[in-house]
Amino acid sequence: MGWYYLDENSDSFLSPSLLTDEGLVAVGSNLRPQTLIKAYRKGYFPWYNEGDPRCWFHPDPRFVLFPEELKISKSMHPYLTKGHFSFSIDKDFAQVMKGCRHTRRKASGDATWITDEFEEAYNQLHEMGVAHSAEAWSGDKLVGGLYGLQMGKMFFGESMFSQESNASKFAFIRFVQHFAAQGGCLVDCQQETEHLRSLGARNIPRSTFIDYLRYLIPDNMDI
Repeated sequence: MGWYYLDENSDSFLSPSLLTDEGLVAVGSNLRPQTLIKAYRKGYFPWYNEGDPRCWFHPDPRFVLFPEELKISKSMHPYLTKGHFSFSIDKDFAQVMKGCRHTRRKASGDATWITDEFEEAYNQLHEMGVAHSAEAWSGDKLVGGLYGLQMGKMFFGESMFSQESNASKFAFIRFVQHFAAQGGCLVDCQQETEHLRSLGARNIPRSTFIDYLRYLIPDNMDI
């Protein structure tokens, strides 16, 4: 089957075991918090530019990081040990989203998928305790960070930004270490980038990723 259509008010995402396309798999639906939670539980994530239809992706293969496979280069050790940056979690979720949105727009000169609708939806998820941010600070200035959703023992990374060299990498490393210490087992990086590959992320088959979704996210998680 190719991609399928969901009505504006529908959150009935197909079982991912039925998917055959490798990227774009569904169009439509909405960004209500409970819709997003249902989508992520099945491995879907939204990605589209402002003005386009809502598009949902489910890549095969899936780019992920197992925390125990995190790679820390020698060049990063001074940033982690010398106090160049300080680290926090959920200190300023809204500003991390804005940082991801505007840093990417400035770098590319084009629109970003992080629209007003995205900001509103993910800020609501943060208020619900589902979406989280990790921040890198230089003094009292936010210079890098990332955000995503945590469900059970999985973290679904959405975006990261950096306004100083290695700030986003610092935040990512510190977050993965924290996540692992709290029992986290898998970070979904969604799609392959060289930046994340250098940190230890790798591709796994979608079928294997689906198994992790079933194993690491509790069935009784409130939605």
